[in-house]
Amino acid sequence: MDATVNVNGVVTAGDQAVVSVFDHGFLYGDGVYETLRTYNRHPFLLDRHLARLRASATRLALDVPPTDHELETSMRDTMSRVNPEGEVMLRMLVTRGVGDLTYDPASCPHPTIVIIARAHRDTPEEVVRIGVHVVLASVLRNHPRSVDPSIKSNNLLNNVLAMQEAIHQGAYEAILLNHRGELTECSQSNLFAVRDGVVLTPPLDAGLLEGVTRNFLFEVGREIGVPVREAVLREPDLDHVDELFITSTTREVVPVVRVGERPVGTGRPGPIASRLLVRFRELAEALTGAHVGDS
Repeated sequence: MDATVNVNGVVTAGDQAVVSVFDHGFLYGDGVYETLRTYNRHPFLLDRHLARLRASATRLALDVPPTDHELETSMRDTMSRVNPEGEVMLRMLVTRGVGDLTYDPASCPHPTIVIIARAHRDTPEEVVRIGVHVVLASVLRNHPRSVDPSIKSNNLLNNVLAMQEAIHQGAYEAILLNHRGELTECSQSNLFAVRDGVVLTPPLDAGLLEGVTRNFLFEVGREIGVPVREAVLREPDLDHVDELFITSTTREVVPVVRVGERPVGTGRPGPIASRLLVRFRELAEALTGAHVGDS
């Protein structure tokens, strides 16, 4: 894999990066992470990603000693060696660190901070043009009193199992339901539906991650005069929506044209998702263009 990796300040090629087998992130999934991408080689919505990283870490009583400025400097140093003429995908992980074979966090005096940088790959325009097929996963989203989905933790087995179902069925993504039978999110993205010109997305208390791109889409909607609201959605609602789409940091906005064997709306990407994507990209370019001289 072509990547550059920073492990506690030591920057190497991806295949040379080393983390101890006694790191509690490896042993127990005890840690948090964020995924970012650049526009104009500037990490997009970085302040929001770092705020969420710290909020997730706080929920785990996990210390993140570097300041935001120090984390940004480490990110920029790492990404400077990657894809110099293009955009970069960044993944930052903070784990409990190296310690004894115990669940006691006191055994880990120092967290491990890893930054992975690799060339960003845009969603193929053909995917945006024709839309994607998703499935409803049989595995349920974690109950909030179990591993709370609102924590962006390294415990991703729930997502992995759902995505395995999608891959097995030749689908692009998997929608997870919660214990009440409500739609929550997909294995790697947030979910949106369009009905009568209004964009609807499951509320946070359905048990889902508060996506940075998800939240930004509320702002994008206001920019183009399209209402974006939270609403409880269930599987039968999929028969009564005009459009469906997913969002994530690396995918932006991707239209969904089929759920299992069920077509969505006309079975083709809809106009509102398209308008949101166009304005999303315009705003991303505008917001990062101001930082070009600083990168």
